[in-house]
Amino acid sequence: MGRYVNPGNNGFARIVGDEYVDKTGLVSLFDSALNTTRGLVMVSRPRRFGKSYAAQAVAAFYSRGCDSRALFEGLEVSRREGWDEHLNAYNVLRLDMAGIMQSAEGADAVAAVTEAVLPELRELAPDAGSRAIGPKSLLADALWDTVQATGRKFVFVIDEWDAPYRLAQGERACQDAYAEWLRSLFKNASLTAEVVAGAYMTGILPIKKYAHQSAVSDFDEYTMVDPGAYVPYVGFTEAEVGALCAEHGLDAADVRRWYDGYDLPAFAPGPGEPTHVGLYAPYSVMRACARRRIGSYWPSTETFEELRRYVDMDFEGLQGDVLRAIGGEELRLDPATFQNDMTSIGSRDDALTLLVHLGYLCYDIGTGRARVPNEEVRRELRRAAGRSRHPRIARVMRDSMRLVADVLARDEEAVAAAIGRAHDAACAPIHYNGEQALRAVVKAALVASVDDWACVDELPSGRGYADVAYLPRAGSGAPALLVELKWDRPVSAAADQVLSHDYPQVLRDLGAPILVVSVTYDAKTKEHTCRIAEVA
Repeated sequence: MGRYVNPGNNGFARIVGDEYVDKTGLVSLFDSALNTTRGLVMVSRPRRFGKSYAAQAVAAFYSRGCDSRALFEGLEVSRREGWDEHLNAYNVLRLDMAGIMQSAEGADAVAAVTEAVLPELRELAPDAGSRAIGPKSLLADALWDTVQATGRKFVFVIDEWDAPYRLAQGERACQDAYAEWLRSLFKNASLTAEVVAGAYMTGILPIKKYAHQSAVSDFDEYTMVDPGAYVPYVGFTEAEVGALCAEHGLDAADVRRWYDGYDLPAFAPGPGEPTHVGLYAPYSVMRACARRRIGSYWPSTETFEELRRYVDMDFEGLQGDVLRAIGGEELRLDPATFQNDMTSIGSRDDALTLLVHLGYLCYDIGTGRARVPNEEVRRELRRAAGRSRHPRIARVMRDSMRLVADVLARDEEAVAAAIGRAHDAACAPIHYNGEQALRAVVKAALVASVDDWACVDELPSGRGYADVAYLPRAGSGAPALLVELKWDRPVSAAADQVLSHDYPQVLRDLGAPILVVSVTYDAKTKEHTCRIAEVA
């Protein structure tokens, strides 16, 4: 066994030896496409979503030089008839491109891969045909000779495939060389069918629209926009998380609020079956289980700085969109122009699409809308906005914190004035056209509330629906807020409706004070009015 060639199963054995949520159905899907035109597969997902675990499983399943039967028996992959036909039956070339990039001088990933892999190919096939594998061999030629000598094709497992594009953004020559290397392996009429049994690539970014598209255009691509049949393996499912919560004594509702929300389209649902699959962020769920504590487990300062950079991009409407998303609004989004890299960001849609692939937003391909998936992500976005270098965002966040304080102090004039400023600051639709637009303004203005309240639109209560409810987080000591909105009507009409329809009913069991915040807008005078009252 080598480090890159036939790496064995130790990595996956270590994973299974810990607390492992069985995702080997992914291996079964990939295995069913092996040695066909569907055998080139790219599955992109955000950081923290188990990309490397999946790559380890694929490598362990196929790698020669080890016996992986005991690892996979009893797991999901073994429930498929004939599941073990290809078990440990192929040469495997496993590459972690992020790790290779760390050691590549001048970001020359191809040279680094070639230098690392050739010695292992020589060891595997010392008498590789007429062309002995030497230190100056082309990697494609060396792979060909190895297949001829061993009689075994290769399964390629490339983790963090997009690292040369993400980590060496200014090294165009090296990126071009990397693209040519991919082309030499996977789009080579005289080599691919003879050498490649299949390739499983994973990374953060999709591959479809890179400038070097032709290098990898034969791959079937599964992304956070449209994961296809791979959707159950993108994250943890409701049933999987329910079992983990029961085992570790976590409150399932809290775990759902913090880590759920990646609702992706189900693959070919039958009649009466759900059209979407609700998925959780795996890394965060497992950290919460290990520590027996719900909280934010977003991993690194580098990730935060990256997020803040995209939030600060100066595209018309982007900052307002981010603030509205934090406040709970869904955003219209067209991902079609996104070039699938981190540098060719030319519009508001490009920036938001990147946030989808990074896991900060969830996109519904059916509705064409994106939203913040859960509490953990909302807090990361809130933190990025709060520390923004963009003056508009920084000002809106400061105003929002002041507005929350004014609501709690029941300063009605200050609240009305703050909502007016929020509209003028373009953190919501530029032109009012009814109560829905007014709601967007109010929610964006109260964006700082996400630390202590959960925002719920149209909360069923009494004899109708409260427009917006802010439910206090456990331990916050904050009151519950009921926000009622009216358009071109006196503020008393909003307050009276709350009481006459008994909207506070559903909140009385919270054991917290209830503040009714009535807000109206006069289309003629362009003025907001507010009334705040505590109700029993």
